[in-house]
Amino acid sequence: MPNQWKPTSPLDVIQPHILRLWKACQTDKQIVTELQKHFDTSHYGLGLTKFLKIREGMGLRRTRQQNHNVETICDAMTNLCPMYPNAGAREIVSLLFHEWNMSVPRSVVISYFHTYKPELVRQRKANRLQRKQFWATGVNDLFAVDQHDKWLRYGLSLHTGIEPFSGHIMWMRVWHSNWNPQLILSYYLDTVEMLGHMPMVTQSDPGSENYGIANAHTMLRQWHDPALQGSLQHRWMRTKKNVMPEITWSQMRRCFTPGFETLLDRGVTSGWYDTNNTLQLMLFRWVFIPWLQRELDTYQDRVNNTRKRRDRNKILPHGAPDIIYQSPENFGVLDFKIKVEREALDHVRDLYIDPSHVVFDLVPKLFSKFMEHCYTDLGHPLVTRQSVWDIYLRLLAVVQVL
Repeated sequence: MPNQWKPTSPLDVIQPHILRLWKACQTDKQIVTELQKHFDTSHYGLGLTKFLKIREGMGLRRTRQQNHNVETICDAMTNLCPMYPNAGAREIVSLLFHEWNMSVPRSVVISYFHTYKPELVRQRKANRLQRKQFWATGVNDLFAVDQHDKWLRYGLSLHTGIEPFSGHIMWMRVWHSNWNPQLILSYYLDTVEMLGHMPMVTQSDPGSENYGIANAHTMLRQWHDPALQGSLQHRWMRTKKNVMPEITWSQMRRCFTPGFETLLDRGVTSGWYDTNNTLQLMLFRWVFIPWLQRELDTYQDRVNNTRKRRDRNKILPHGAPDIIYQSPENFGVLDFKIKVEREALDHVRDLYIDPSHVVFDLVPKLFSKFMEHCYTDLGHPLVTRQSVWDIYLRLLAVVQVL
């Protein structure tokens, strides 16, 4: 008798999608349903029972299977709490999942706090929230961009782009500048090139650093729709009206920044780093910016794959931002993305961006080559939260000797 069931889709086809949906904390049934979009259902099939075996084989275990308690999460909590001192139970659950691959019930985290951090439980009081209205028609209706200057005292500048409807962070970059229009435009064009599509409108605060995005996006829109000739496809928002990026920065200041500022201040107060010392400034950029970018990428990935707390004042769909952005049809919302021709992107990039501009250099090229040799002599040590200042000081000693 022939087999009545269809063969399972090849694992290399569905595995990347399983990992993406797993990071977004989707249930097994939701993952199986979503996977049907990514293989030929006329030739292959995938049921819940078979998926559970695949998931087990990939080492992806649910909360009950991991069976964590207060004692088993102590090491992870000891590592996380200094870097995220303001994180509540819900935030810690997300951090454990995304940084430590641990699925822990919220009740266990709360028990840990009551046992080991009772003073923090007493201190954690909700602030009064000042609500503001924000309107977005659907996914890819607009991208809102904004800069962040709170780390200028370290010689660091931040920039982000948000898709407001889903809350998806499109990019979050750290560099030694955030005022150059070519640099800011490169963030946008790199994102559009990766996605293969662009939003209908871009939005920002008024400022010359945003002129590149305003002009380039307008040109791209007019390239694909000649009827838009003579119109500006960028929205200028004044005096705190660019709401969504401001919310993103506020959440980052509460959840991400405190621990990293404490780490950065350690070098400043110890006299290891002075922004007025050119050598120390260049070395700091060379060591810290790539490491901080990896940390920001991890933070961005975690936020994009974490379901927001349900809010009865919101009419937007509830779910992980990445899932809403990737599959808006599952939430019954519109997607306004516009496919972008590669020729158009290349034309705009050639017109508005000079890749040889010094703003795109992390440090001067000769200094970078010299540091690569010094780093090789040290044995390419891994830069982590625990080792970053030690590596900086070892490299500084080598450079001063040579």
